[in-house]
Amino acid sequence: MIIDIVTIFPKMFLSIVGESIIKRGIDKGLVKINLHDLRDYAKEPHKKVDAPSYGGGGMVFRVEPVFEAIEGILGCSIYPENKKNSQTKVVLMSPKGRQLNQKMSRCFLKYERLIVLAPRYEGVDERIRYIVDEEISIGDYVLSGGELPAMVFVDSLVRLIPGVVSDQESIKCESFEKNALDFPHYTRPEEFRGIKVPEVLLSGDHAKINKWREDKSLEITKEKRPDLLRK
Repeated sequence: MIIDIVTIFPKMFLSIVGESIIKRGIDKGLVKINLHDLRDYAKEPHKKVDAPSYGGGGMVFRVEPVFEAIEGILGCSIYPENKKNSQTKVVLMSPKGRQLNQKMSRCFLKYERLIVLAPRYEGVDERIRYIVDEEISIGDYVLSGGELPAMVFVDSLVRLIPGVVSDQESIKCESFEKNALDFPHYTRPEEFRGIKVPEVLLSGDHAKINKWREDKSLEITKEKRPDLLRK
Protein backbone atom coordinates (compact mmCIF):
# COMPACT_ATOMS: atom_id res chain seq x y z
CA MET A 1 0.00 0.00 0.00
CA ILE A 2 1.10 3.56 -0.76
CA ILE A 3 -0.02 6.41 1.50
CA ASP A 4 0.61 9.99 0.36
CA ILE A 5 0.16 12.64 3.03
CA VAL A 6 -0.38 16.23 1.85
CA THR A 7 0.34 18.80 4.56
CA ILE A 8 2.01 22.15 5.18
CA PHE A 9 3.90 20.64 8.11
CA PRO A 10 5.57 17.47 6.76
CA LYS A 11 8.16 17.47 9.57
CA MET A 12 5.39 16.72 12.06
CA PHE A 13 5.06 13.27 10.49
CA LEU A 14 8.73 12.30 10.67
CA SER A 15 8.36 10.80 14.14
CA ILE A 16 5.53 8.43 13.22
CA VAL A 17 7.17 7.19 10.01
CA GLY A 18 10.53 6.76 11.73
CA GLU A 19 9.49 4.85 14.83
CA SER A 20 7.65 1.76 16.05
CA ILE A 21 4.93 -0.09 14.12
CA ILE A 22 4.75 2.19 11.07
CA LYS A 23 8.53 2.11 10.59
CA ARG A 24 8.39 -1.68 10.84
CA GLY A 25 5.80 -1.80 8.07
CA ILE A 26 7.93 0.50 5.91
CA ASP A 27 11.09 -1.52 6.54
CA LYS A 28 9.26 -4.73 5.59
CA GLY A 29 8.10 -3.16 2.33
CA LEU A 30 4.44 -3.58 3.30
CA VAL A 31 3.64 0.12 3.15
CA LYS A 32 5.23 3.17 1.56
CA ILE A 33 4.51 6.59 3.03
CA ASN A 34 5.28 9.74 1.05
CA LEU A 35 5.17 13.19 2.66
CA HIS A 36 4.24 16.10 0.39
CA ASP A 37 4.56 19.75 1.35
CA LEU A 38 1.52 21.52 -0.11
CA ARG A 39 3.58 24.70 -0.44
CA ASP A 40 5.67 22.98 -3.13
CA TYR A 41 2.59 23.13 -5.36
CA ALA A 42 1.71 26.78 -4.70
CA LYS A 43 2.16 29.28 -7.51
CA GLU A 44 1.44 32.30 -5.33
CA PRO A 45 4.32 34.50 -4.14
CA HIS A 46 5.80 33.30 -0.87
CA LYS A 47 4.22 29.86 -1.49
CA LYS A 48 0.89 30.86 0.05
CA VAL A 49 -1.69 28.06 0.05
CA ASP A 50 -4.48 29.80 1.99
CA ALA A 51 -6.78 32.78 1.52
CA PRO A 52 -9.68 34.47 3.38
CA SER A 53 -13.08 32.90 2.94
CA TYR A 54 -15.50 34.85 0.72
CA GLY A 55 -18.23 36.51 2.76
CA GLY A 56 -16.00 36.84 5.78
CA GLY A 57 -14.41 34.29 8.04
CA GLY A 58 -11.07 32.66 8.59
CA MET A 59 -8.39 31.40 6.24
CA VAL A 60 -8.97 28.25 4.19
CA PHE A 61 -6.83 26.13 1.88
CA ARG A 62 -7.12 27.36 -1.70
CA VAL A 63 -8.35 24.99 -4.37
CA GLU A 64 -5.48 25.36 -6.89
CA PRO A 65 -2.53 24.05 -4.86
CA VAL A 66 -4.55 21.09 -3.57
CA PHE A 67 -5.57 20.06 -7.11
CA GLU A 68 -2.00 20.59 -8.28
CA ALA A 69 -0.69 18.42 -5.45
CA ILE A 70 -3.02 15.50 -6.09
CA GLU A 71 -2.53 15.64 -9.84
CA GLY A 72 1.23 15.87 -9.30
CA ILE A 73 1.16 12.79 -7.07
CA LEU A 74 -0.88 10.78 -9.56
CA GLY A 75 0.79 12.20 -12.66
CA CYS A 76 -2.48 12.98 -14.44
CA SER A 77 -5.47 15.30 -14.49
CA ILE A 78 -8.22 13.99 -12.26
CA TYR A 79 -11.10 16.40 -12.68
CA PRO A 80 -13.25 16.89 -14.62
CA GLU A 81 -11.74 15.11 -17.62
CA ASN A 82 -10.53 11.94 -15.96
CA LYS A 83 -11.47 9.81 -13.01
CA LYS A 84 -8.98 8.47 -10.49
CA ASN A 85 -8.01 4.82 -10.51
CA SER A 86 -10.59 2.89 -8.51
CA GLN A 87 -7.77 1.58 -6.32
CA THR A 88 -6.80 5.13 -5.30
CA LYS A 89 -8.83 7.11 -2.77
CA VAL A 90 -8.49 10.70 -1.58
CA VAL A 91 -9.21 11.14 2.13
CA LEU A 92 -9.82 14.51 3.79
CA MET A 93 -9.35 14.82 7.54
CA SER A 94 -12.28 16.97 8.63
CA PRO A 95 -14.61 17.53 11.61
CA LYS A 96 -17.44 17.13 9.08
CA GLY A 97 -16.41 13.57 8.25
CA ARG A 98 -17.60 10.19 9.44
CA GLN A 99 -16.09 9.30 12.79
CA LEU A 100 -13.22 6.85 12.43
CA ASN A 101 -13.65 3.37 13.84
CA GLN A 102 -11.98 -0.02 13.50
CA LYS A 103 -14.34 -1.23 10.79
CA MET A 104 -13.63 1.83 8.65
CA SER A 105 -9.88 1.36 8.98
CA ARG A 106 -10.22 -2.25 7.83
CA CYS A 107 -12.25 -1.16 4.80
CA PHE A 108 -9.37 1.00 3.56
CA LEU A 109 -7.04 -2.00 3.43
CA LYS A 110 -8.47 -3.00 0.05
CA TYR A 111 -7.05 0.06 -1.73
CA GLU A 112 -3.62 0.23 -3.30
CA ARG A 113 -3.11 3.93 -2.66
CA LEU A 114 -4.49 6.57 -0.32
CA ILE A 115 -3.92 10.31 -0.57
CA VAL A 116 -4.55 11.89 2.83
CA LEU A 117 -5.19 15.63 3.02
CA ALA A 118 -4.33 17.27 6.35
CA PRO A 119 -5.76 20.82 6.21
CA ARG A 120 -5.18 23.77 8.55
CA TYR A 121 -6.97 26.94 9.58
CA GLU A 122 -10.74 26.93 8.91
CA GLY A 123 -10.62 24.02 6.48
CA VAL A 124 -10.64 23.91 2.69
CA ASP A 125 -12.26 25.60 -0.29
CA GLU A 126 -15.50 23.67 -0.82
CA ARG A 127 -14.52 22.79 -4.41
CA ILE A 128 -11.76 20.55 -3.07
CA ARG A 129 -14.51 18.16 -1.98
CA TYR A 130 -15.20 17.39 -5.66
CA ILE A 131 -12.10 15.19 -5.66
CA VAL A 132 -12.42 13.80 -2.13
CA ASP A 133 -13.72 10.24 -1.76
CA GLU A 134 -14.03 10.15 2.02
CA GLU A 135 -14.01 12.68 4.87
CA ILE A 136 -12.88 11.33 8.23
CA SER A 137 -13.12 12.77 11.72
CA ILE A 138 -11.46 11.31 14.82
CA GLY A 139 -13.98 12.78 17.26
CA ASP A 140 -16.41 15.53 18.11
CA TYR A 141 -13.84 18.18 18.90
CA VAL A 142 -11.70 20.65 16.96
CA LEU A 143 -7.90 20.56 16.71
CA SER A 144 -5.49 23.13 15.31
CA GLY A 145 -5.16 21.18 12.08
CA GLY A 146 -5.55 17.85 10.32
CA GLU A 147 -2.03 16.60 11.05
CA LEU A 148 -2.80 14.72 14.27
CA PRO A 149 -6.01 13.18 12.86
CA ALA A 150 -4.03 12.08 9.80
CA MET A 151 -1.45 10.42 12.06
CA VAL A 152 -4.20 8.62 13.98
CA PHE A 153 -5.81 7.41 10.75
CA VAL A 154 -2.54 6.20 9.25
CA ASP A 155 -1.52 4.40 12.45
CA SER A 156 -4.91 2.68 12.79
CA LEU A 157 -4.61 1.51 9.19
CA VAL A 158 -0.97 0.45 8.92
CA ARG A 159 -1.05 -1.81 12.00
CA LEU A 160 -3.88 -3.79 10.35
CA ILE A 161 -1.84 -4.57 7.21
CA PRO A 162 -1.02 -8.30 7.36
CA GLY A 163 2.57 -8.80 8.45
CA VAL A 164 3.12 -5.40 10.09
CA VAL A 165 2.20 -6.67 13.56
CA SER A 166 3.96 -9.99 14.07
CA ASP A 167 1.17 -11.54 16.16
CA GLN A 168 -1.86 -11.26 13.90
CA GLU A 169 -4.03 -13.22 16.34
CA SER A 170 -3.62 -10.48 18.93
CA ILE A 171 -5.22 -7.97 16.55
CA LYS A 172 -8.33 -10.12 16.15
CA CYS A 173 -8.99 -9.89 19.90
CA GLU A 174 -8.48 -6.15 20.29
CA SER A 175 -11.08 -3.64 21.42
CA PHE A 176 -13.80 -2.87 18.85
CA GLU A 177 -13.05 -5.90 16.66
CA LYS A 178 -16.28 -7.60 17.78
CA ASN A 179 -18.19 -4.56 19.01
CA ALA A 180 -16.67 -5.10 22.44
CA LEU A 181 -13.76 -3.83 24.49
CA ASP A 182 -10.64 -5.88 25.13
CA PHE A 183 -10.36 -8.20 28.13
CA PRO A 184 -7.90 -7.43 30.99
CA HIS A 185 -4.24 -8.38 30.62
CA TYR A 186 -1.77 -9.42 33.33
CA THR A 187 1.93 -10.29 33.41
CA ARG A 188 4.63 -10.98 36.01
CA PRO A 189 4.77 -10.83 38.98
CA GLU A 190 1.83 -13.03 40.01
CA GLU A 191 1.24 -10.76 43.02
CA PHE A 192 2.05 -7.07 43.44
CA ARG A 193 1.28 -5.21 46.66
CA GLY A 194 -1.47 -7.65 47.47
CA ILE A 195 -3.08 -7.54 44.02
CA LYS A 196 -3.04 -11.00 42.46
CA VAL A 197 -3.33 -12.27 38.91
CA PRO A 198 -6.66 -14.15 38.56
CA GLU A 199 -6.07 -17.84 39.22
CA VAL A 200 -7.78 -18.93 36.01
CA LEU A 201 -5.02 -17.26 33.95
CA LEU A 202 -2.42 -19.38 35.76
CA SER A 203 -4.38 -22.64 35.36
CA GLY A 204 -3.18 -23.57 31.87
CA ASP A 205 -6.78 -24.49 30.98
CA HIS A 206 -7.26 -22.61 27.70
CA ALA A 207 -10.98 -23.29 27.51
CA LYS A 208 -11.52 -21.71 30.93
CA ILE A 209 -9.16 -18.84 30.07
CA ASN A 210 -11.05 -18.09 26.85
CA LYS A 211 -14.38 -18.18 28.70
CA TRP A 212 -13.01 -15.84 31.39
CA ARG A 213 -11.76 -13.44 28.73
CA GLU A 214 -15.09 -13.41 26.91
CA ASP A 215 -16.98 -12.79 30.15
CA LYS A 216 -14.64 -9.99 31.20
CA SER A 217 -14.80 -8.38 27.77
CA LEU A 218 -18.60 -8.35 27.96
CA GLU A 219 -18.55 -7.07 31.54
CA ILE A 220 -16.19 -4.19 30.73
CA THR A 221 -18.12 -3.26 27.59
CA LYS A 222 -21.43 -3.17 29.50
CA GLU A 223 -19.84 -0.89 32.09
CA LYS A 224 -17.86 1.47 29.86
CA ARG A 225 -19.32 1.33 26.34
CA PRO A 226 -22.85 -0.17 26.37
CA ASP A 227 -23.46 1.57 23.03
CA LEU A 228 -21.16 -0.97 21.38
CA LEU A 229 -23.37 -3.84 22.49
CA ARG A 230 -26.45 -2.16 21.07
CA LYS A 231 -24.78 -2.28 17.65
